[in-house]
Amino acid sequence: MLYQSMNTVSGFTVVIVFLLIGLVTRRNPFMALVYLAKEMLRSYKLVLLIAGMSGVLALNKYELQIEKKLHLTSDFTGFVFGLEGHFVQAVQHLFYTPWLTPIIVFFYIFMLQSVLAASLGVYLMDNNRLMLYATCYAVILNYAIAIPFYLYFPVNEVWSYAPAGVRFVMLDVFPRFEQEYRALSGLNNCFPSLHTSISLTSALLAFRSGNRRWMTVAGVSAAFIIFGIFYLGIHWFTDMIGGTLLAVLSSSLSVKLAKLTLRGGEAALRVGSEATPLQ
Repeated sequence: MLYQSMNTVSGFTVVIVFLLIGLVTRRNPFMALVYLAKEMLRSYKLVLLIAGMSGVLALNKYELQIEKKLHLTSDFTGFVFGLEGHFVQAVQHLFYTPWLTPIIVFFYIFMLQSVLAASLGVYLMDNNRLMLYATCYAVILNYAIAIPFYLYFPVNEVWSYAPAGVRFVMLDVFPRFEQEYRALSGLNNCFPSLHTSISLTSALLAFRSGNRRWMTVAGVSAAFIIFGIFYLGIHWFTDMIGGTLLAVLSSSLSVKLAKLTLRGGEAALRVGSEATPLQ
């Protein structure tokens, strides 16, 4: 039922986002929409950041068409396989269990975007302007840095590279994945792993936010997602390393950019945390 189509996935994702906000903040999650509207009316800077996020996400969506128009034919999959060999195959053989697969697929399909979107709601509800703005910057940085690699350093998913000997476990639970999901993510958009970088960025910012419940949710989600990229046979270990470095870079730069954006008396940082109260 969860994986009938991308429309179904999108619908359940919205439900999960509001559930996460409600469980973590213990308040009416729909109030996050009210706070978002107030903050956007209060600050044109957030409006510009949201526009920037929308733009970079749109660019990512059309990256495959751009790649075709540029007539790029490079393929670095063999090079990556030469670096790490059968690491992913070993992970699959060691951990594959039928009952675990639906759990891993759930985190891979739903939790990446759910945690990212819910983080905005959590920070709005927590009056944490710094982390709110940092999350917006982090999304822009992650995609802006990753897209050039997808264009000029294409690496195919592990399961599609026959010498790797890896099975695409995703199809056990989501048989129509290639028809429903593939248009959103090209087969050769592996390095760096955005599932790694986005989930880890969300976790790193959560740890800086001071919200312990959110730290737990984002941290557990990131752990399952990063394990899942190997378990499902999608990413190489090299992709994960690249995604990790991207997450560390993006989360650090995003906080600095958010502080610069908010300085000048717009709001004062809270003592003992990195929160900036909404007015």
